[in-house]
Order: sequence, then C-alpha cells, then structure tokens
Amino acid sequence: MCTTPQTIASNNHTAAHTAANPEQCESNPTIERTIAQIRATTIADQKFIIAGMVLAFSRDPSARWMYPNPYHYLTHFPRFVQAFGGNAFAQETAYWIDGYAGAALWFPPGVEPDADSVIDVLEQTTAESEQADLFAVFELMGHYHPDQPHWYLSIIGVKPTQQGKGYGSALMQPVLMQCDRDRIPAYLESSNPANIRFYERHGFEVLGTIQVGSSPPIFPMLRHPQSRT
Repeated sequence: MCTTPQTIASNNHTAAHTAANPEQCESNPTIERTIAQIRATTIADQKFIIAGMVLAFSRDPSARWMYPNPYHYLTHFPRFVQAFGGNAFAQETAYWIDGYAGAALWFPPGVEPDADSVIDVLEQTTAESEQADLFAVFELMGHYHPDQPHWYLSIIGVKPTQQGKGYGSALMQPVLMQCDRDRIPAYLESSNPANIRFYERHGFEVLGTIQVGSSPPIFPMLRHPQSRT
C-alpha cells in the first residue's frame, strides 16, 4: 500500500469506468506532466468523494441509464456509490486527489462490493421496468471477475472541471505499482467505451462485452502484472 500523502508524477500523452471518463482526464495534448498529491481516505473524506463521483459520472452512459431523471440521479446515485464502492473506504484503499478533484475506489484481493447493499439500493431507487436488465448486467459482471487474487477498481472518476490534468493516470498508479510488485492482476469494468484506450495504455485488456436489453455496453478488462524498468 502506498504511503499517504504520496507525490506521483503522471505522464500525460495524447488522449485515448466502472469509471467516469478518465479518458477526458487525459485528453489535453498540451499537458505533458502533472504532479498530483494522492491521499488515502479517512471516514471524514467519504461524503466529499461521493459528491465528486456524482459530478464525475453525470454523463456516464451506464449511470444515466440507471438514473435518467436528473432528480433521481442526484438523489440516488450517491447511495449507489456508497453501496458499490463503500468497501474501499472500509479497507482504506480509496485514493483521492487534493481538493477532491478525483478519486479511485480500489478493492484489495478477496474484497468485493457488498452485494446485498447493492441489490437493496437498486430495488429501491431504479425503475422497476429496467430492473430485470439491470440485475442481469450485474450478474454477468460477476462472471468476469478473475478467480485468482486480484485488485478490483470498482469506481474511478474526476470532476469535469478538473479533467485534462492527468489525474486519472495518477489515481491508477499506487495500486498498479503494487500489483506489479506483488505479481497479481488488476480488474475493472469500463462503463464507457470511450475509456477503453485509456485503460489499454495502462495495460488492461478487454475480456468481452456485457449488454442486456436496453443497457449500454460495459467492458470487463483485466491487467496482468507487468515488469517495470
């Protein structure tokens, strides 16, 4: 686990995740390098990080399929983030940029989302007409999770006003470096096809496509440990 606070230099090349447009975080070709202060969360940080995720996912295809009504999105998506990514707070493996510009909710090996909490939130807050497709999507997501120990990036996002500064890459690095040291894989689901190239530049590979009924496509992706020179 990285020391906090930690300074990470993130190379930002031309632009190519569940994530809220990290690609847009990398999309400014005039920015070559950014230095970001990455910190691990405390209990006091949770409400600020969740609020930032609501902003970051406001145009995410999957999030807005779940909550197309703006009022419902603003009201219920924070509960979903807490249910789906909350175990990262409990494990102290949620990382954020100074000023809560962005955050990444990582689960260490052996830790998964709280399935009961996720089901409760979805049953209570999403349209009943979409729930059959929605639960089928989540079931398929579970089928793609690796059987071997792995780190799981449940949610990553950067606020729209802070995108283009390399924060997406910076938020990935603490855990990816640990994966390479420990020789274990990392796994995520990209909820936006525009982000696939971003993840591929970090070593992830698409395993397939998840799409049921009216749902937008979701792309499970796996990264094998890599050698660092």
